[in-house]
Amino acid sequence: MEAYPILEFDPDPQALLEPTTNNKPQDVPQHCVICFFQEVIDPLVHNGRAMRIATLRSEIGPHPVYEIAHEGRRIGVAHPGVGAALAAGTLEEMIALGFRKFVACGGAGALNRELAMGHLIVPTSAVRDEGTSYHYLPPAREVQADFQAVAAVERVLRRREVPFILAKTWTTDAIYRETRGKIAARRNEGCVCVEMETAAFFAVAQFRNVPFAQILYAGDDCSGDVWDSRHWDHDQSGRERLFWLTVEACLEL
Repeated sequence: MEAYPILEFDPDPQALLEPTTNNKPQDVPQHCVICFFQEVIDPLVHNGRAMRIATLRSEIGPHPVYEIAHEGRRIGVAHPGVGAALAAGTLEEMIALGFRKFVACGGAGALNRELAMGHLIVPTSAVRDEGTSYHYLPPAREVQADFQAVAAVERVLRRREVPFILAKTWTTDAIYRETRGKIAARRNEGCVCVEMETAAFFAVAQFRNVPFAQILYAGDDCSGDVWDSRHWDHDQSGRERLFWLTVEACLEL
């Protein structure tokens, strides 16, 4: 028995409750965008561009799953919820429905002041400072991205001449415990941003053997002595552009 329960990884591939228990395969597209921007999804639904094809459920309420068409191809769209545990569970259930190729888009706190608001970050690895990934992979400090999926994202961003960086991210469960000391330590080990889901996404994708990549945009500034929101959650046009880049990147897989 380990000193800490979080380190007691069990490699048994079969759990008591599986995502397939309540989510049976459906006629869904192979590709799916995991989108954290509800304000981007809502107009697609309102304008009839997104059709609901499934509904996942939790105690929060219904989690709709949509399908859109892009250049004649089908692609799924869903909001995963916020935080590693909920987002990972959503990804599990999306895989159970039949989706097989994923790219996520969201925002992250910048740990480097020179990282301008809106600049794109493609994570190549994530520091596992959350709990969910430890139930999918043996304990380790980091989890690596799927480099073939990252390469597909790179191709699209270069084709569109969109500036981006490949970098390490810090995934944490506790947004109100990002202390100055921890921020400095994470920055010193190469993290350029902080968010709440990437490590868990990468772990689930590895465990279920599905390609997964993520595109983040630099949002609030967490690099100084005082937090600066930079009004990152009001960048509607930037979020819409990122969503459509993510659609294209996902279809590149």
